[in-house]
Amino acid sequence: MASRNSWKGIAAGAVVLLMVGTAFASLPTKDASALEVTVYKNPTCGCCSKWIAHLEANGFKVDAHDVADLTQVKLEHGISRELTACHTALVDGYVIEGHVPAEDIQRLLQERPDVVGLAVPGMPMGSPGMEGPISEPYNVLTFDRNSNTTVFAKH
Repeated sequence: MASRNSWKGIAAGAVVLLMVGTAFASLPTKDASALEVTVYKNPTCGCCSKWIAHLEANGFKVDAHDVADLTQVKLEHGISRELTACHTALVDGYVIEGHVPAEDIQRLLQERPDVVGLAVPGMPMGSPGMEGPISEPYNVLTFDRNSNTTVFAKH
């Protein structure tokens, strides 16, 4: 039979475990939607502004930079001609090229695959920022440092 002192020790241990568990539960977690996205875009591009509004509506904080010539930005971040779209963004170590949906960026940040980033080449109708009466199917691609791609999502 356990003594009164051993029960006190067990109770004290349970309180410590409860306090530690509560402390861990209150630690901030990495919420993809709380991350800042830096966007490089042409100053007159309306669809880029609509894509930024889409990200903000999904909880991202956006820091937009108007750039007259995006060629250097794209070269610096390994975006090949085949992947090029109208804007380039950076988020938490990844490159986002074009009209990638916020949900795919959030998935990328949760899964953390070993890729440079995501791209939606061109400007497909129906993608975020390119909404309108016509919607076409498009793929979100991952790309690596050698411009190898795989389909990350189909829309």
